[in-house]
Amino acid sequence: MAADLVLTNAVVYTMDTARPWASSLAVTGGKVDGSADIGPGTEVLDLGGAFVMPGLVDVHNHHAMAGRAELFELTFGADAGVEDILAAVRARAATLGPDEWLTGGAWASTLVSELSSPSARRALDEAAGGRPVSLSDDSRHNRWVSSRALELAGITAATPDPPGGVVVRDGGEPSGLLLEAAGVLVERAAGGLTPEQHRRASQRAIEVLHGFGVTAFQDAGVSTDILGALHSLDLAGELDAWVVSSLLVNDPIFGFDPVGAPLLAVAGQYRSPHHRPDFVKIFLDGVPPTRTAAFLEPYLPDDTHGSCFHGATTMSPAELTDSLLAAAEAGFSAKVHCTGDASVRQFLDAVEQVRAAGFAGTRFQVAHGQFVHPDDLPRFAALGVTADISPFLWVPGVIPAAIAEVLPAERASRMQPNRTLLDTGALVAGGSDWPVSESPNAWEGIAGLVTREDPAGRRPGALWPEQAITLAEAIEVFTLAGARACGLDDVTGALTPGRSADFVVLDRDPFRTAEVAQTQVVETWFAGRRVFRR
Repeated sequence: MAADLVLTNAVVYTMDTARPWASSLAVTGGKVDGSADIGPGTEVLDLGGAFVMPGLVDVHNHHAMAGRAELFELTFGADAGVEDILAAVRARAATLGPDEWLTGGAWASTLVSELSSPSARRALDEAAGGRPVSLSDDSRHNRWVSSRALELAGITAATPDPPGGVVVRDGGEPSGLLLEAAGVLVERAAGGLTPEQHRRASQRAIEVLHGFGVTAFQDAGVSTDILGALHSLDLAGELDAWVVSSLLVNDPIFGFDPVGAPLLAVAGQYRSPHHRPDFVKIFLDGVPPTRTAAFLEPYLPDDTHGSCFHGATTMSPAELTDSLLAAAEAGFSAKVHCTGDASVRQFLDAVEQVRAAGFAGTRFQVAHGQFVHPDDLPRFAALGVTADISPFLWVPGVIPAAIAEVLPAERASRMQPNRTLLDTGALVAGGSDWPVSESPNAWEGIAGLVTREDPAGRRPGALWPEQAITLAEAIEVFTLAGARACGLDDVTGALTPGRSADFVVLDRDPFRTAEVAQTQVVETWFAGRRVFRR
């Protein structure tokens, strides 16, 4: 049978252990064909020796949030100082109506102390001309808001802290800094997008992902609006990616409704050929810079928390186990946000009970898991738990610098034990956590995994260099391992016969360059169709 498409004169890295390298690639019916011939109707492309590999898999992003930010919100980088942010707010506010919301981000975690005062909030009020403003931090867990936003959200000096959140105060007065679930009050007051805007946000995000060679991804926390947008795109033949959605069991930061059982009950109606709502998502703790991550050993002392503060998980061990069992019984796998080593241990303990209950095939992912107690490292492989890592974040940079302000130096420097996880047999999968990371460019993440250095060269040093992995391992983290982690390895992740013809053409051979981080995608193909060309 003649192929639809044949790539010739290429260097093809297949991710197939039986045949890792090839010089050509054939596609029939949108799938890789191992035995196709060239016929009269075959399109033949001579790639001139270009490097070809499977499309990249991003196992953890918030694609709709990223698309929304680009299309509808004010954006600024984590290097922006307070005056830079105020200037950006002032310029955007000049384009808005008298009481129109201004949303955006992301300010650096290192600015927490500077933004924790009423004077900072009043400066934001002035820049916004009295408008309601809500600006997320780089973790997207916390918000800096204006006086008008507090008023519209009903947050006053008398408002108690909501469960799982903190209204940071100064002399009893809300400072304008809202941690974790406290920000949900403002998020709901700000309102959402229209269905068409949600559709545009998802579409735009996928266009950006194509530009970086991503052909499959797992969104780490969705609403029915996002599910609806993906479903609409797929039914219209416009979803050119494999997408796995994670359904929120709890929601301390987004303000989505519904979550939990009502969301799981309707998930099936959004399933379509390229969209699989197969996971639940649980936030088991927060983030270290605001001391909302749960640790086995205490944070550095401060005036608010004292010298023995460890943080806390959002659920008791029994509640977590019950939630995972209920999800598994309903056919869902689970991604669980854990940034402190205490939350990682609690999750592993819960998985152990779920496995004992007979759920051998359920997939489990620790999301982030940058801090893991040494005793727990071998348990990932033993329990079949994937390490969903975000190497974009765990090299010298803003977030590690913020963590170093709240943890003892030795502990703060020992993040993301990737070498040990791989050596103990764990499945390690790569996620960008975009837009927490400013870009979903996997080559920056791959370079960081290999060097443990800032791939952009902005900050010196290396973060726990002993945990570096090889380039081949790092590429697998963002291809076949990612596909396995989110249950897409039946259709993508490697260029083997029968899998979807999802591949990228690069501007260089990453195994023959000293500048891996500068690798660029020249073309991206999904199911045998070109979806991006530089």
